[in-house]
Amino acid sequence: MTPYATFYFFIIVAVLLTPTIIAGLKGKALHTYNAFATIVILAIVFGNKPVQAGTLILFTIWQAALVKGYLALRKRDNKASTFYAAVFLSILPLILVKVIPFVQPMSTVGFLGISYLTFKAVQMTMEVRDGQIKEITVFNFLRFLLFFPTITSGPIDRYRRFQKDIEQPPTAEQYKNMLFIGINRIFQGFLYKFIIGFLIHTYILQWTFVKQDTFASILLYMYAYSLYLFFDFAGYSSFAIGVSYMMGVKTPENFNKPFLSRNIKDFWNRWHMSLSFWFRDYVYMRFVFLMTKKKILKNRYTISNIGFFLNFFIMGVWHGLHINYIIYGLYHALLFILFDIFERKNKQHKFWPNNTLTHVLAVIITFHLVCFGFLIFSGRII
Repeated sequence: MTPYATFYFFIIVAVLLTPTIIAGLKGKALHTYNAFATIVILAIVFGNKPVQAGTLILFTIWQAALVKGYLALRKRDNKASTFYAAVFLSILPLILVKVIPFVQPMSTVGFLGISYLTFKAVQMTMEVRDGQIKEITVFNFLRFLLFFPTITSGPIDRYRRFQKDIEQPPTAEQYKNMLFIGINRIFQGFLYKFIIGFLIHTYILQWTFVKQDTFASILLYMYAYSLYLFFDFAGYSSFAIGVSYMMGVKTPENFNKPFLSRNIKDFWNRWHMSLSFWFRDYVYMRFVFLMTKKKILKNRYTISNIGFFLNFFIMGVWHGLHINYIIYGLYHALLFILFDIFERKNKQHKFWPNNTLTHVLAVIITFHLVCFGFLIFSGRII
């Protein structure tokens, strides 16, 4: 069963979380029961997929051993080589999942949600390296990694933020407000995914005219596909956030009106925010810091531009090794670099004033640049 794909799944979640909701309204947290609920949901999701279930178990054991092992080594010797080895080994299962089907198309490896679990495991290793995580029990690790509302589609939470919610559960009054928000987010998810997303997919993307190879049909497809991606994915994220709130966990937002962005940087601060911020913090910023610290390159703009390409190239490859995903990533890197140049030049020459007209024009231009990127992503023109 795919999470959030059928009404039956929501009925199961509602029944399972009834004790959690009752306890929350009394100002209590059922940590052990919530762990049991997670096991039940995972058993339902992967019950008819024994290969995926086995892979998930092995993956979880692997990541737990790596984080606990690196934490022990970090206390004795904080070698950079050990850290890089731990990060590589943590990412290795995801690399294999991406590479094996590409080399052998008939092969099926991995499990639903492996990307998001990998990001969570890697960020824990990096925060151990930075000294931000000093201790972690196996139970806390598993509770964070396998938190079922976000396991397959995100958003990608941070361990310390998640743990804070667990250690400081909401009061009865706070939980009542969280429950109200959670239920509203679930209904928002139904509106986005099962109504708007469904209508766009059924009546526009499946329209014979849109499938033709004319300029007008491709243009309409570009707009429709971009909107469909948003409503489908934002719907999934809304479900995950809603169920998380019902469990007393304030999972971070993933979307914030992305099509009202003023520029490409603003867009990535609004679109799939948990993923964008993850790449910003753990790829781009660390690359810039390393280059600056080691003085490998002196020009900070060159360092930043290379960082943009590295960041979005990896993001593109993360989606898959197909050429449309890689070009999509490099396209956004180019947009970032061009906007950075534009922004610096505008500070000097003031040729793009800040007023209502330029704001509206910026939103329109950004919207079309983003939609063209999604057209590349779809593989329709490549």
